[in-house]
Amino acid sequence: MSVAVGSPAPNFDLFDNAKQRVGLAGQRGKTVVLAFFPAAFTAVCEKELCSFRDSLTALNDLNAAVFGVSVDAPFANKAFAEKNGLNFPLLSDYAREAVRAYGVAHDDFAGMPGYTAAKRSVFVIDPQGVVRYAWVAPNPGVEPNYDEVKAAVAQIGASSAS
Repeated sequence: MSVAVGSPAPNFDLFDNAKQRVGLAGQRGKTVVLAFFPAAFTAVCEKELCSFRDSLTALNDLNAAVFGVSVDAPFANKAFAEKNGLNFPLLSDYAREAVRAYGVAHDDFAGMPGYTAAKRSVFVIDPQGVVRYAWVAPNPGVEPNYDEVKAAVAQIGASSAS
């Protein structure tokens, strides 16, 4: 079961594609969009992360930071980010701690026993560290509703402005 809306977001401490540590606690005060994806260099993941890339300015204008999260190594994430001109960090959850904490571990991914990837999922976390939006794909081929994600980020911005 994935992390429920209204619950505290599990903290993590992961390496980004520049091999720098990034922790959720260090993002307090910002809205955070976590986009878990199964694997770099796959068609649906590429399309999803490029969609986030293309809407990053609008999300940044709403004080949101976007992070992609996969179980891929930082080296693969770096090459994937460079190939696609991604302008936000990709976090490497190679120990599968975040995917398990968020309840989005996809065990035996692609029919490979023992291989755990991330389920395609999106969590929007408010500046106080509370999950305000959660979506988990019914299967790896389904992309998130980007308009819903943007609306969730905008709603947090509207709530904190009042």
